Amino acid sequence: MTTNVATSLAEALGTAASHAGLQILSIEAGTDFHQKPTSRFRLALAANPQHSLLLELSEAFDFHQIGSNGDALLPAMTEHLREAASRLRNPRPDAYVTVAGLPISMSNFAWPFHRSTSGADTYIVHGLTTLEDGSVPPLHAKISASMTVTFAEIVAAPEQPYAETFIYNAIRKTLDYGQLELVKSGNRQPVPVTTRYYSRWQNKFFFTDTDDATRTEFLKSKIYWLSGVLGASQPVWIADPRDAQYLNTTPEELRAMTAALEREGYVTLAADYAAPTARLLDLADDFHAKMDAALLATKPAFNEEMRHGHTNM
Repeated sequence: MTTNVATSLAEALGTAASHAGLQILSIEAGTDFHQKPTSRFRLALAANPQHSLLLELSEAFDFHQIGSNGDALLPAMTEHLREAASRLRNPRPDAYVTVAGLPISMSNFAWPFHRSTSGADTYIVHGLTTLEDGSVPPLHAKISASMTVTFAEIVAAPEQPYAETFIYNAIRKTLDYGQLELVKSGNRQPVPVTTRYYSRWQNKFFFTDTDDATRTEFLKSKIYWLSGVLGASQPVWIADPRDAQYLNTTPEELRAMTAALEREGYVTLAADYAAPTARLLDLADDFHAKMDAALLATKPAFNEEMRHGHTNM
């Protein structure tokens, strides 16, 4: 690692992290897919370092520059760290739910993107999605998320802070489509990220066109799984912009819907964090049935007539 470059990046990130209420616990040298040097920062809440996250950046990255899409890099980095600070207050900051009802975690992503080695004109990032239902060994999907060159023009930089949100949401959307299989072992599975996930007219990402009923059920599912099951009923952040992007709504709308759930007796709400009440936990069978149905939808389907040799050929 080039000491001057690494020191400059560490100092700049330390300042940005401090403004977001985070501290750098450690810095390690790493390498990307093509063995180019990276810097791996372990960040935690300054007020409570119980939970931490890993931020990996190309060693020569400078977020004080202008991105490839013409946007300044610093504001997006600052916003990424602020959101990360709020997410770190969750009992499981790495956990999410899908609209279909799957509780999952995201881990082991090897940032930044690298160019495809198969000859395809794409950028790739590898990672792991795990079903968080308590099964042992857990079901999972090894991910190979591919970003087209056309889509890359939209992204300020092929680095974690500028891509993590839409990659995670593309994975959730692919699971909703039943196009990722959660298995005990297996090869990497593709998650294509194309311009269908972005509206140039509205200048925003677009994944799922949800209505109020869908968003309400999503919030119930999130609070049940991430707080009630995975978090020992510790409160979870309900105004997460990452969820808002996934659901095509706003954090403000998610706040309003959670307040309605509190009035109905399903959750307790403090600021932007919610925990389940007994009324929500009593719906456990419904949430597990929904998860089982969503899991079944990810399994390959076979034509039983063809299995037994009954074809029209």
